[in-house]
This record gives sequence, structure tokens and C-alpha cells, in this order.
Amino acid sequence: MEHDRVATRAWVLHPELKSDQDRRTAEHKLEEAVSLAAALPDLEVVGADVVRLQRAHPGMLFGKGKIAELKQKMHDADVELVLVDGPVTPVQQRNLEKEWKVKLLDRTGLILEIFSDRARTNEGVLQVEMAALSYQRTRLVRAWTHLERQRGGLGFVGGPGETQIEADRRAIDEQLVRLKRQLDKVVKTRTLHRAARAKVPYPVVALVGYTNAGKSTLFNRLTGADVLVKDMLFATLDPTMRSVKLPNNGPDIIMSDTVGFISDLPTELVAAFRATLEEVLGAHLILHVRDISHPDTAAQARDVHEILATLGVQDSTPMIEVWNKIDRLDPTEHDALLASVTRQDDTFAISAITGEGLDTLLEAVTTKLEATKHPTDLRLSFAEGRKRAWLHEQGVVESEVQTEEGFDLTVLWTARQEKRYRDL
Repeated sequence: MEHDRVATRAWVLHPELKSDQDRRTAEHKLEEAVSLAAALPDLEVVGADVVRLQRAHPGMLFGKGKIAELKQKMHDADVELVLVDGPVTPVQQRNLEKEWKVKLLDRTGLILEIFSDRARTNEGVLQVEMAALSYQRTRLVRAWTHLERQRGGLGFVGGPGETQIEADRRAIDEQLVRLKRQLDKVVKTRTLHRAARAKVPYPVVALVGYTNAGKSTLFNRLTGADVLVKDMLFATLDPTMRSVKLPNNGPDIIMSDTVGFISDLPTELVAAFRATLEEVLGAHLILHVRDISHPDTAAQARDVHEILATLGVQDSTPMIEVWNKIDRLDPTEHDALLASVTRQDDTFAISAITGEGLDTLLEAVTTKLEATKHPTDLRLSFAEGRKRAWLHEQGVVESEVQTEEGFDLTVLWTARQEKRYRDL
């Protein structure tokens, strides 16, 4: 039974190389790594350390003295799993596991575990499996057998005792081909759904942001949905879409809640979740939600912009910055932040919890969308000549085909033009 499970005792290490020119402090990076570990229900973090290094040792990552010191700590705490917040080569992983007599996961392996635990839709599950297999193929060390006992983990190929590397590799390749076929079918269905939505005259507004920035809380507040909201990293994995009626006669929109971004997102997952994040690529407006109370909020924002650029989101897509969680600031910080926001374009301070600032944000969304054009397919009968003439007067007709019943048109218009057309 679920409550009878014994949690795996884990220790988190953040290797801080002297050459690291990161914008975050080592302590904040360790804190994020511990939060990642806490996102897995079967783990109990019993200790965490920043390990400062002059350089990474090729065979063992850490120096002999540090390895011995950490071994003693782990032995005293009955640690079963070590999570290294950074890349670990297969050789380093194997050597450290032997030395410490524990299982070891690097940052990529841990994020894959979380995604495996969270994926709910068919597409999400397939994408995680493909990403995990691609990663596993490069090492063929059962990185996640420590969790197999409890919930299956991601042990797709054989059990911990299997050592036939070539057979493993061949089996993984076959599995990847099979999953790719399945995923292609799912993506085709998704593309059809997106094409159907494009014919519905609703602009898409996508919420993006660093993981745990409060996107799902905001999504639920605006849509009345019940998306899982937890104060943990990657609480939302699969994309969720809902229609929203903007206030004060604003347009109907489709709002999309997406997976949270994170620094050093595994390359396997950027590729695997491209289809999921296509909702962002097709958005008419992006709301970049930031946890403005977080000490690393500026660095997190830069990471989000870098990932959006990697995904191919165009600079031409309008974006509004949403500074969330102002309810967590003390009164002086709160007032100073509100004063600074008034001097910045397309930036709004809100609390998704209390609702403060939401009215102003939604007015800005309406204004932005009214200036943003989106395509719509229309079918007019011969009797609707006045509507057809109005569309041509507005200069919004992209293409027109005469049929036996009337005209099929594709128009490119703003939300305001569309509303005027519907009122004709």
C-alpha cells in the first residue's frame, strides 16, 4: 500500500567548480537541488552539502580526501542514494557508487525521474520514456533501479543484474524506434487539435516561467480549473488549456499552462518536450510569470529567455512580465516594487494567491491582444454580402474561394476587429 512505503534516504551534493561563472550563489543552487529531490515522493533528503572544487577529477569527480569525508557522513546517516547536482560521467558514476556503496543520480537523471513520476498524458509519458532511454543509452548503468522496488521507476531494459551492454543497447534502440512511432501518432493528433483550435476565433495566451513561479496557481485563479498546485518543482508537467472570458467586454481566449523551466534543463528533455511546448510557439501572447520574491529571480528570468530562444520562440511574439508572489514581500519591499513596476512597460506585479494586481494585468492582456492579429477561417453564404464587404474594407482577407453556397475566407485580424465583425 502507498503509505507503507519506506522512503529512500538521499544526500544531495552540489559541486561548485572554481571556474563556474554562474549568476547564482552555490547555496541557492544547493537549495534548488534539494527542492528537486523533494519533488519525488519516495525520497527523504537526510543531508546536503556544497562541495567546492578547484577542478573536476576525471575518474571520481571529487578528490580522495573529500570522497572519504563524504563516505563517513553517508555511512553515519544510512544513505542509500546520492544526488549530484551537475553532470556526472558514466565512469565517475560507477566509481563513486563502488566507493560509497550507494546508488548515484546526476541532475539529468533526477529531473528525468521527476518527469517520469509526473507525466500523465499519453504524450507526456512517451516523451519521458524516450528522453530517459536516450540518457540511459549513454551510460547503461541502471541509474534508477533504487526506485524500481517502489514504483517501477524507469528501468525499461532488464534488471540490475543484466550486464550485456550490447544487448542492452540494441534493446534500447528498438524501444526508441517503437516509442518514436507511437509519439508521432500522438503528435499528429495534437496537431489536428491545434489546427481545429486555430479555426476557433480564440487567441492563445501561454503561461511560461521558471518552475515553481506560481503559473498553475495563476492559471487556476483565472480559469477556475483545478490544476495540481503544490509548492514544489515541476508540479505541472503536461500542458493544460482552458477558455477564459476576459473582463470588461474583452475577448474570449484560450489559456495554456506549461511545464516550468529550470536551469541546465537536460538536452534530452528540451528535445522531447518540444511538442508539448509547441503551445508556446503558437501563442499570440506569452505571460512570463516570475517568482519576484525569490532571491535568484533575475537569473531565473534569464534562464527562461534562453530556453524560449532555444525553442525558437520569436522575439516578435508579444510578452508581458508578471511579477508574482508579491504577497511574500514585506510592506516596504512590496511598496517599492509597485512603484518600480509603474515605470516599466509590459510589467505587472500581482499575487495569484490574493488576487492583487490581477485586474490591471487582465486589462493589459486585452489591450495587447486587440493589437495582435490571429488567423480565422470563415464561411459566408451569398446572403452575407454586407459582412464580406466589411471584411474587405478592413483589409483583413488573406484568401477567398467561391463555393456553391458562398465564400470560404481566411482572415487575419485583431480581437477588436473580430468582435466588431461578430456584432454586425
